[in-house]
Amino acid sequence: MVVDAFSRRVVGWAMKGHLRTELVLDALEMAIWQRRPHAVIHHSDHGAQYTSIEFGRRCWEAGVRPSMGTVGDCYDNALCESFFATLERELLNRRTFDSHAQARTAVFEFIEGWYNPRRRHSALGHVSPADYERRYLATTACVQQILELSGATLSAETG
Repeated sequence: MVVDAFSRRVVGWAMKGHLRTELVLDALEMAIWQRRPHAVIHHSDHGAQYTSIEFGRRCWEAGVRPSMGTVGDCYDNALCESFFATLERELLNRRTFDSHAQARTAVFEFIEGWYNPRRRHSALGHVSPADYERRYLATTACVQQILELSGATLSAETG
């Protein structure tokens, strides 16, 4: 699972019957494809998948800086843990699945049909991740127009 810390939006995820590096690489690839990141930080726990040479190499190639907290820190990966608790409470505890494919489809529908576009988050002012991003982009566009009309410019450095 890759969650954008800014908007709480799930931007990458993968499901497999194992916990090898391939699993986290698949989630990272989805996030890279969706976000085209530049100079971002990928924070994770100390799982062997995240400390692997393969994962580190792919992060470097994509311009993603890996980050890990201290060992045993209960807050180390709180955003993803919070998502997993929500996934369990709102989807997995309410259903049984006959196959991995059925479970994967249900998780996809949960993330893309409910969690990202409609599920409200108190940390985002009680709006969904998609709405939070839309509002941010609209505000940024308005600020950019005002600055352009005044002859100023908005850059990444000025915010």
